[in-house]
Amino acid sequence: MTQIQFDIDHQLLLILNDVPPQDDDFELWASIFLHHDAFSKCEFEQGADVHLMRFIYKTQRFNLNFEHYSESIWITADGIEAEALLPELYQYLISN
Repeated sequence: MTQIQFDIDHQLLLILNDVPPQDDDFELWASIFLHHDAFSKCEFEQGADVHLMRFIYKTQRFNLNFEHYSESIWITADGIEAEALLPELYQYLISN
């Protein structure tokens, strides 16, 4: 089961998974997680410790991040306009 929390202090959405994805599976996991008509996937970046999937929601860019060692997953906004949409994105994700 996946839960989502809105961390207002850090302006991010924390994704809590009972079974987090494996390092090599994050791109597939991210594609499934972002499989909504409201999102457009932009690009995937794989680093040594952190991977991210960039996506667009309502013309604004966001990053779905995964840190391998802590198995942490979170969404950050890319810019002030996107940050203003975080509460709406949170509501969209928890309602779908």
